[in-house]
Amino acid sequence: MNDHSYVHRLHAGAPGKPILFVLHGTGGDENQFFDFGRRLLPDATIVSPRGDVSEHGAARFFKRTGEGVYDMDDLARATQKLASFVKDMTVDHGASHILGLGFSNGANILANVLIENGLFDASVLMHPLIPFRPKANLELQGRRVLITAGERDPISPVGLTQALAGYFTGQGAATETEWHPGGHDIRPNEIDAVRRFFEPYF
Repeated sequence: MNDHSYVHRLHAGAPGKPILFVLHGTGGDENQFFDFGRRLLPDATIVSPRGDVSEHGAARFFKRTGEGVYDMDDLARATQKLASFVKDMTVDHGASHILGLGFSNGANILANVLIENGLFDASVLMHPLIPFRPKANLELQGRRVLITAGERDPISPVGLTQALAGYFTGQGAATETEWHPGGHDIRPNEIDAVRRFFEPYF
C-alpha cells in the first residue's frame, strides 16, 4: 500500500464509465455507503475508502480538536492524500468522470478537496461543515455540487451551510441545495435529490 492509499472497498465498473468515491461519516467505514453507491450508478466504478484517523476508535478522514474545530494541518495532509488517491484510482480504471459523495466528515474532506483542487466533476456534500473561509479556486468553474442539509442540524448550522453553497456558486460551480426539516440525519428527499443529481452519469 502506498502513502496515499486507504483500506477500501472497490467495485470495478465498465470501461469508460464514471468513478464514484463514497466517503463515510465519523464512526462509519468503507461499508457505510458502498451498496448505496452501487445502486446509484450500477455501471460505474465505486470506491469506498476508510478514513485513516481514529478518534476514540471512530474512523475519520482528518483530526479535530473539538466539535467543529479542525486540526488544519491534518486537514491539509488528508486533503492531499485523498486527492492523490482519487487521481490514481481514476487513471487505473479509465474513468470518464470523477464523482464524489460524502456524509458529515466524509462531506467535509470532499468539500476541502474541491476547495483546494477542484478535481471532482460532480459532488454530493451531505451535511457538510466548513467552519472557515475557503480560498478562491478557478478550478471550480462549471463543476456540479449538491449540498443536502437539515434545517435543525446542531452539527452543521444553517448559516454555515448557506455560506458554503454561496462560496461554490461564487466560484462558478453549478450549485444545488436540498433541505429537510430535521437534524444531522439523512431523509428520503435527500436520497431522491442525489439520484436526480447523478442521472446524467447513468
